[in-house]
Amino acid sequence: MPESVPVRCPACRREHAYTPSTFPCACGAPLTLPLLRGGVPVELKHRTWRDSWVTVRCPVCDRRDEWPRPELSCDCGAVVRLPVAAAQSRRPARPAPAAPPPPAPPPPAHPAPPGPARPGAAPPRRPAFRPVTIRNSADAMTAATRYLRWLGFTDLATNEDRPASGVDVRGAGVVAHVDPTTTPMPRRDVECVWLSGLNASALAVFFALAGYTRDARARADELRLPLYVMDLTGTPQPVNAPADDLIRTGAAQAR
Repeated sequence: MPESVPVRCPACRREHAYTPSTFPCACGAPLTLPLLRGGVPVELKHRTWRDSWVTVRCPVCDRRDEWPRPELSCDCGAVVRLPVAAAQSRRPARPAPAAPPPPAPPPPAHPAPPGPARPGAAPPRRPAFRPVTIRNSADAMTAATRYLRWLGFTDLATNEDRPASGVDVRGAGVVAHVDPTTTPMPRRDVECVWLSGLNASALAVFFALAGYTRDARARADELRLPLYVMDLTGTPQPVNAPADDLIRTGAAQAR
């Protein structure tokens, strides 16, 4: 497992411990994105799909592939992008034949919903979340739906028509909005999703790629609405206390 490195937010100067993501190369070797030693993190104010990917060379098979650039979400609301070192070719002059990689284990079936939470009870046990790489808006919807299912929500259905209500995913006891745009979400969008959940007597959840404005985060805290930010690996990260609580309790929080 890669070691965490200290990263200072350029917006508020708060220091974070960041663990670089590891991806499976086509050769079967685990590939950890090499962070640039001494590189300066920058605040991401505008996201483009082209700039969100970086070409990295696998040190085992020398294959070059594109991977999501490493990012983290600071508590101040800033999305911080970390610089990646240019990987050097390590191909030997006479490469020795390598044994074929062992077959990957089949993905687990959908995890069973966690049981109701009890005061003082331990958090529900879940298998590790399996993300889906985000390359377009449909992938963002898939990633959010998979995450809600991992939390224990059932009967999930997506709406590809982007309804005015802001509800993109609906399930038993939950409604969610998934925003794949490149601008932080404003307060009004947060309030619209919360009202949709109130009308449906369901828990409202918000997923966004570009994060949220400070006003939107403050309002979400008042409404106890969980906010998540997704990087291009497809792994949602909580950005407020209600989101942390939802991870701890799972779907039981919506009951």
